[in-house]
Amino acid sequence: MNAIARGRFLPTTLSSSSSSKNAWRHHAGKALAAVVDKRFLSLPTPGGTSGFQTVGCVGLGLMGHGICQVAATSGVHSKVVAYEKEQRFLDTGRDRIVKSLDKLVEKGKMTMEFANDTLGRIEFTTDLDALKDTDFIVEAIIENMDLKEDLYTKLGELCKPETIFASNTSSLSIGEMAAFSGRPDKFVGVHFFNPVQLMKLVEVIKTDQTDSMVFDKCYKWVEDIGKIPVSCGDTPGFIVNRLLVPSLMQAMAMVDRNDASVKDVDIAMKLGAGHPMGPLHLADYIGLDTCLFIVQGWVEKYPEEPSFFIPQCLVAKVEAGDLGRKTGKGFYEWDGDKCGAPAS
Repeated sequence: MNAIARGRFLPTTLSSSSSSKNAWRHHAGKALAAVVDKRFLSLPTPGGTSGFQTVGCVGLGLMGHGICQVAATSGVHSKVVAYEKEQRFLDTGRDRIVKSLDKLVEKGKMTMEFANDTLGRIEFTTDLDALKDTDFIVEAIIENMDLKEDLYTKLGELCKPETIFASNTSSLSIGEMAAFSGRPDKFVGVHFFNPVQLMKLVEVIKTDQTDSMVFDKCYKWVEDIGKIPVSCGDTPGFIVNRLLVPSLMQAMAMVDRNDASVKDVDIAMKLGAGHPMGPLHLADYIGLDTCLFIVQGWVEKYPEEPSFFIPQCLVAKVEAGDLGRKTGKGFYEWDGDKCGAPAS
């Protein structure tokens, strides 16, 4: 399905309340000049400093729809091709983008005209061939190497030779995926953080085979879309997760050894280290199944690395279905997004 034509209202079926529709109309006027986010006042130079005129986004899930949105909102691309294999996932991703833009307009952060221009730059499709002439493709499908191998093998054969590929993986090897693509010199990692629309950091990962000019273009692209890039080699977890995940495992190991309680571990790190939330609270928020998935992969691939190990309490909670915030119970009891008392 093609994106909405520029200049037309966003579909009211996705913003159905009268107050919401009135907000769209009200905020389109000049009265918003003083409060509209400066990023959304005018469009920058097409192609930006990276030179990427057209960008593809593969996967419109939690991370992918956000990457697609910020790429389109940046205004530096003539077109953003948003691809999902199945129509239902494509529709869900599109709805998320529309609702996110809707909120920005309601809050006075973006004009309706700019929101419609943003959607007008996105081509929503289930046709992989639509990606063949793009300059740059960001992949954000689920963390399954077999699926990524299949995707990159197809993209490597389909896309023009100049197309650069990037994976949003948080824990898998960039080098392995680069090999699947058949163009390892034109492959990087671009690891965004959730929620993509708000989090400024993007880790840009290079392998030993990444062409330096390719890396520089991708680094500049991150700046073009309003994010802050940091450079990292292809090490497990890159910078943030390489430091964060082992620290979460150490906190769980303290609980396993009865060195300290869940509550006291978290209080200690909040008040002693200045962290906004303790490590066990954070693990619950991330999802204990996600934490286990990451560390299991590292343990299997790097068995000699002492900082990679699996705490007993983590395995027990995942096997019991207590995955943290998403299930209402983990190391803590949860009521929606509200963290309660430590779980018994």
